Amino acid sequence: MSYKNIDTTCVQGGYTPGNGEPRQIPIVQSTTFKYATSEDMGKLFDLEAEGYFYTRLQNPTNDYVAKKICELEGGTAAMLTSSGQAASFFSIFNIAGAGDHIVASSAIYGGTYNLFAVTMKRMGIDFTFVSPNASEEELQAAFRPNTKALFGETIANPALVVLDIERFANVAHKNGVPLIIDNTFATPVTCRPFEWGADIVIHSTTKYIDGHGASVGGCIVDSGKFDWTKYPDKFPGLCTPDESYHGVTYTERFGLAGAYITKATAQLMRDFGCIQSPQHAFYLNLGLESLHLRMQRHCENGLAVAQYLKNHPKVAWVRYSGLEGDECYDLGKKYLKYGGCGVVSFGVKGGRAAAEAFMKNLKIAAIETHVADARTCCLHPASATHRQMNDEELAAAGISPDLVRFSCGIEAAEDLISDIENALAEV
Repeated sequence: MSYKNIDTTCVQGGYTPGNGEPRQIPIVQSTTFKYATSEDMGKLFDLEAEGYFYTRLQNPTNDYVAKKICELEGGTAAMLTSSGQAASFFSIFNIAGAGDHIVASSAIYGGTYNLFAVTMKRMGIDFTFVSPNASEEELQAAFRPNTKALFGETIANPALVVLDIERFANVAHKNGVPLIIDNTFATPVTCRPFEWGADIVIHSTTKYIDGHGASVGGCIVDSGKFDWTKYPDKFPGLCTPDESYHGVTYTERFGLAGAYITKATAQLMRDFGCIQSPQHAFYLNLGLESLHLRMQRHCENGLAVAQYLKNHPKVAWVRYSGLEGDECYDLGKKYLKYGGCGVVSFGVKGGRAAAEAFMKNLKIAAIETHVADARTCCLHPASATHRQMNDEELAAAGISPDLVRFSCGIEAAEDLISDIENALAEV
């Protein structure tokens, strides 16, 4: 059922127990499922009936959690993946192949950039990276006849640039392709990209959605609004028969609401096996139940830390969209419920060496490759998540050598600021 308030969906969405059934979602820790006849199982393999036969494709626990995230985003279908990287890969590879082209914002997570610029390029898919601040004319210039999608992040990791989703959606739709948005840093609690024209949303659920550093995972959600059938030559995988499934045409059998996710499950999950474990999906749901409460605290702490850093003599610059005067302040007000998230990026005067000296003197905030967690953590992206980039690529992604990504947890803001103050005193 649907609820008027997203807070209730965080707690109650996705699963409604029947009389005498478990109140918490059950963990179906089974690889396989029993059927009375081969004919019954055959219908599942032919996509003629709903059900489960092998957890590599689908599992009831995963489906309960995917359904909740789908409800939170306002989509029509969703699937869990083993990681955010798998969600990024599937979201593109589901509609693009060798010889195709994708336009993507340059301000994206370093792992995603490497996936696109290196690994998927070796698979024959070409990517053009554009500034997240590109005008419609500049975006249009990046498109080619073989372009299959436009990709961006709601809040870029770690540059913290807020994407103008409406502008990107307008250009994508003028060119007959979907806009795919990574909504990891915003979460549906603070931004629902479908309401601004996006077509596909992905998440690294490892971050805020789980929120406790307990489970790695990803999710893909389809809005069900993009009409693939208008462009059958551009999206043959969805609009023409799939011979690996007895000639099923996904848009005909499952409609716009289900074609994209069904294809991603039936083809990509079948062949790549990037399934999230039912145990991890269970942990993920525990995180979802408090997401609406945690995001408010994360954002409050983020703003408090940003305001403190802005006035500190040893800080060169601060980037936080909720901070008045920030270059993304207006976009933050437009798209984000609290103006930003819990992550603050800033530069320590003195460059890379000063940034590293600052970080090693923190006591509460831990140096981790993680982000968006209940516990405060920090990272020097140029030395870690974006280490594979050269100076030119780092600049295009909005990452300078002095950049520190500070992820505010849900501790008391007073203690976080004290920790920062003591660490800066040692620089």
